[in-house]
Amino acid sequence: MPKLYEYFGLVVFFFTNEHEPIHVHGRFQGCHARAEIILKDGKVLQIAFSNVKGKPPMAGGKMKDFQTLVRAKANDIVRRWVDFFVFKRRNKPEIITRKLK
Repeated sequence: MPKLYEYFGLVVFFFTNEHEPIHVHGRFQGCHARAEIILKDGKVLQIAFSNVKGKPPMAGGKMKDFQTLVRAKANDIVRRWVDFFVFKRRNKPEIITRKLK
């Protein structure tokens, strides 16, 4: 489970056996969410957020934090996905200690 970011207790990651489309998972105190990044011509076109079936949903402020983080880091997430799944490169998690806007 490559961890991408830690953000005030929120962990954003993908699983090592993932599938397309590019997406990440968020987890905070047992609650989960998912963000799918939709690309067109190599550029982020849209980000779709959803709950994870069978897992308690992330709600309130933490869901908002997850959305803010994924929107702010979408291009980096795509780069990390390609690095990990295409080029088989290791990933170093980023710990974010300042609030994102």
